[in-house]
Amino acid sequence: MNRKINVTIYNENLHETTVEEVRAIYPNGIHGALKGFLEKDSAIGTIRCATLADHQQVLTQEALDDTDVLVWWGHMCHHKVEDAVVDIVVKRVLNGMGFIVLHSGHASKPFGRLMGTETHLLRWREAGEKARLWNIATNHPITQGLEQTFMVPHDETYGEPFGIPEPDQLIFITWFQGGEVFRSGATWQRGEGKIFYLQNGHETFPVYHQKEIQLVIANAVKWACPVQRACTPNRGPGNVAPLEQYTLEEGSFTPITK
Repeated sequence: MNRKINVTIYNENLHETTVEEVRAIYPNGIHGALKGFLEKDSAIGTIRCATLADHQQVLTQEALDDTDVLVWWGHMCHHKVEDAVVDIVVKRVLNGMGFIVLHSGHASKPFGRLMGTETHLLRWREAGEKARLWNIATNHPITQGLEQTFMVPHDETYGEPFGIPEPDQLIFITWFQGGEVFRSGATWQRGEGKIFYLQNGHETFPVYHQKEIQLVIANAVKWACPVQRACTPNRGPGNVAPLEQYTLEEGSFTPITK
């Protein structure tokens, strides 16, 4: 694929504007940190950023039609994301747009719709524990350039059971210092679209400044990018005319001879 990958980043952007500890780590917002390392990648083209405050104006049909991969981070206000925007996101994923869901984005409306469940229950603890990620898909495009295991010095703890559908492929399992384990990286396909979830990335820790996490996200964007930026698929649901002429006789189809 020779064309550049157009990326749109949604970040709630509430912690960065209300909590000084978070602002110190992400002065330009989590979306700014994500944009900062993605735009250095020669494969990446246009990067748009949306926040909860402007998501209705930025996440339009036109903008998402021009988006190859949507990256999503949310936490406190999933319920405030407009359903009309969620509808556009879900349809675009089904038609081929890639979708990268980060950390608490597991509870977002678009991810819930695409997974077919709105519960996504899990164990959690905010203790700043060490996390060790195990790369269990060493030949997958998302894990290229990584060792078999690496550490995140401090992160929010998530633990099983995690209420998600069975992944198409499990990419990472994370062990936390307090003893929990978690399916921290997983992929699915919904319609024509590829989806990747990555657990790591609590707002009070500089996880998105870590080179390994940056590499995972950049790799995931390239993996999830559709071959063609097809907003209206060549085939799809709806009332369509037959490709072959036929007549129906006694319960069987009989071709029409010309």
